[in-house]
Amino acid sequence: MFSGSIPALVTPFAADGAFAEDAYRELVEWQITEGSAGLVPVGTTGEAATLTADEHFYAVRVCVEQTNRRVPVLAGAGSNDTRVAIANVHAAKAAGADAALMVPPYYNRPSQEGIFRHFEAIARETPLPIVLYNVPGRTVTDIQPATMARIVKAFPQVFIGVKDATGSLGRVTEQRLGCGTDFVQLSGNDETALAFNAMGGVGCISVTANVAPRLCAEFQAAWAAGDHATALALHDRLYPLHIAMFTDASPGPVKYALGKIKPDWPMHLRLPMTEPSDASRAAVDAAMAIGRL
Repeated sequence: MFSGSIPALVTPFAADGAFAEDAYRELVEWQITEGSAGLVPVGTTGEAATLTADEHFYAVRVCVEQTNRRVPVLAGAGSNDTRVAIANVHAAKAAGADAALMVPPYYNRPSQEGIFRHFEAIARETPLPIVLYNVPGRTVTDIQPATMARIVKAFPQVFIGVKDATGSLGRVTEQRLGCGTDFVQLSGNDETALAFNAMGGVGCISVTANVAPRLCAEFQAAWAAGDHATALALHDRLYPLHIAMFTDASPGPVKYALGKIKPDWPMHLRLPMTEPSDASRAAVDAAMAIGRL
């Protein structure tokens, strides 16, 4: 269901903090036109932590409606409360999502056994397939490869893939050996997406694709076609932008960059996120010049 360049969409906000639905629909349409292979609404880059539950799943519904089944929609739905996570998957299904993206429980830091039991409970209730999202830098909870294999082997029809943002490329091999070759592995880090694919990955849930969707789609397509020289050239062209996207708290730099490309779209942030620093803006400007954006 998922491969290629899949942007982790920003959520446009008006100056008063309201969800900017028209701009969001335009963003979704632009992404599809530019070649994105799927969409992730209301994930980390979509400032999901600042949305109410109603806003969260309304944004999913808007994304699904605008997409109109042209590409699959993978909705952010994780929680550190197992009961809430189960409710979120049902809400994502009701909103029309094709699958749910789920982090392991954050903040309360369960053991590996607790992580397994969390996903076991979700698997018994879920109406959707699930892509695991392992991002210990944010959650302080790491789904170890042995635990991931245990989860997938217990419920192979539910857990179809992983967004791996550990930064550990060896995990791709460990997870393929433990979870099988049909288990979809997507990079969660743009800057290592080339190496991730070389290790056996099939795409990237991308921050940079918000800003350069066509280039990111062409990069993934070149790799999939075996044109590794073109993929490397595109990777080099995009690499400064990958780095610039995290020169300040995300999605500040992403929204700044997107605002330069689409100045009519409201790209305000909700607290506690703030505008990127002058140094971050300068890094984004320089990277966009290198990428010819």
